[in-house]
Amino acid sequence: MASISLRKARTIIRKTLQKGHEMGLKPLSVVVVDDGGHVIAFEREDGAPPGRFAIANGKAAGVVLTGMPGSAMMARAEAQGYFMTALNGAYGGRLVPVPGGILVRDGRGRVVGGVGVTGDASDNDALAGMAGIEAAGLHGEP
Repeated sequence: MASISLRKARTIIRKTLQKGHEMGLKPLSVVVVDDGGHVIAFEREDGAPPGRFAIANGKAAGVVLTGMPGSAMMARAEAQGYFMTALNGAYGGRLVPVPGGILVRDGRGRVVGGVGVTGDASDNDALAGMAGIEAAGLHGEP
C-alpha cells in the first residue's frame, strides 16, 4: 500500500500556503490524507474560520474515496445530482465535491492520497494545492 509520508505532507502544506500568499489568497486551510482517506496532516492559517477543517477534509477524503478529482466530482454532481447525493450518503456525508480536492499519485501512477484546500475560491484553492503537491515531487489531479 502506497501513501504520502508525513515529511511530504508537511511539504505539501507549507508550499500550498506559500503559493496562497504569493497569489494573495484569503487564509487557507489544508489537509493531506493517505490512500484510505485518513488524515496525515492539517494546518489552518491565522484568520481562517474554524470550520474549515471539515471542508478541507471532505475535499481530500472525497477524492480518495471516489477516485475522482474535485473538478470531476463537481461536474458529476452538476450532471447527476442524485448520484452524488447517494454517494455522499453512502460515505456518511464526508464528500465535498468541488475543486480544491486533489487526487495525489506517485511517479508510478498509484493513488497515494488526497489534498483538500479551502479558504478562497475553489479554483484558487486547487491552484495553490497543486503547487504544494508538485513541490513534494508528487502528481496531482485537480
